[in-house]
Amino acid sequence: MTSTIRSGPIDVHAHWLPEDLFGLPPGSPVPPLNGRDGQLHLGDLPLSIQTAAMSDPARVLADTDAAGLGARVISAPPFAFPVADAPGVDDYVGAFNDELAKVCRDSAGRLLGLGLVSLHDPDAARKQIEAMASTGVVRGIAVPPLLGHTSFDVAPMRDVLAIAAENDAAVLVHPMQLPRPEWSSYYLTNLIGNPVETATAAASLVLGGVLEELPSLRICMLHGGGCAPALVGRWQHGWSQRADVRSARTRSPREGFAGLWFDTLTHDGPALDLLRAHADPGRLMCGSDYPFDMGIALPLDLPHSVGIDDAALEDNARRFLGLDEGENRV
Repeated sequence: MTSTIRSGPIDVHAHWLPEDLFGLPPGSPVPPLNGRDGQLHLGDLPLSIQTAAMSDPARVLADTDAAGLGARVISAPPFAFPVADAPGVDDYVGAFNDELAKVCRDSAGRLLGLGLVSLHDPDAARKQIEAMASTGVVRGIAVPPLLGHTSFDVAPMRDVLAIAAENDAAVLVHPMQLPRPEWSSYYLTNLIGNPVETATAAASLVLGGVLEELPSLRICMLHGGGCAPALVGRWQHGWSQRADVRSARTRSPREGFAGLWFDTLTHDGPALDLLRAHADPGRLMCGSDYPFDMGIALPLDLPHSVGIDDAALEDNARRFLGLDEGENRV
């Protein structure tokens, strides 16, 4: 089944969650979402997000148009990732994926989706990914960079990536903002924690042999790869000097890093230039982090500022999403 998508740049990094799933997956480490006076809260914590921006498809579409985008790719916010191995997870995942597919089908070619999978159960994840593929509009999955204390170089996350690659499904990696005592002030769990989580996942892919094992895998690291672009040289030096860094018999980190995909949400032109110095220019895509407070309302401004044009952003995103060159555009 193919998808007809409106022409124009595609934002691959935006979030949506229907209100009936605000309770979050079974075993969630964070309290349920709730809307109060039009504002979204995580338990009692205000998120500085209007409830409709997270949950109302009409609002999402209006904001997509206001941003000058052709289309948006919506996925669950990270606190809706099923990170606990708990009864009922499969039901939550299925409900989200079904509602996601409906919203995308009803969007007149302006929305595509990336669904959820049961992260601890590769057999269930296989069935879920195969079901997504049949919709045409859910083009892959969104996953956290870490599951407990492990990442993509070991099971079960490595198994999930293998299933995604086998089914030609795109993979989006979004950090979880995991708490640490030293990051308890100044929103450092986000400002430092998110980039570190993403860099950890990138290292697991580049140094763990995952990209060599799964050459067809399309996997995107968000927020411009976090702090990973600033570490590629350090990884390269360690790989050349230490046998343990080379233990997975990978190609060099510089070569491996070029096999990853990224959004352009670096919040800073020089940071985006650094990413471009290490990444494949054909694997850079527009990202907004809509509707979070660390997102940006006009996500095209930053890539434009460093000379990345709309045609490149659209073409790159289409290849990431597995959309054929000849597919209809509206």
